[in-house]
Amino acid sequence: MLEYVFFHTLPRDSFVDFLVFKGLSPQIADEDELLQVLLPEDIDDDLSGEIEEKYDEMMALNRSLYEDEGEGEEVGFQSAGISLHLKDGNAVYAQVDPLVLGRIMQAVTPEEFSEVVHAIVSAVEDPDARSLCQRLRDEGKIS
Repeated sequence: MLEYVFFHTLPRDSFVDFLVFKGLSPQIADEDELLQVLLPEDIDDDLSGEIEEKYDEMMALNRSLYEDEGEGEEVGFQSAGISLHLKDGNAVYAQVDPLVLGRIMQAVTPEEFSEVVHAIVSAVEDPDARSLCQRLRDEGKIS
């Protein structure tokens, strides 16, 4: 599942309306102070790009609302995370620098990034000391 996180209902609801308008059926999950919008990962690349653009717009609105609530106080909170689904069924968040994650998402689709993250999680949970070449030979992909 692709997860989009918000801290205010206004940008979250606007994002959900956009997704419904695009013919998707998002799931909404409110956990602690996080408002989540969940989508399946099998979204076409063009639509995925539109969704990312809309999410960026809503995150700017999210930040603006957060700053307005601070009533002029210094607001230095920025956070981004990746949801990791473990083989035991648990999901955890890995905190990532928002600027780094933003740069990654400009270069790859959410599906491609999810594939990389899944490969890393699998390698950590089920380590395999063989070299990549040896794995390919054992799988019959090279001789």
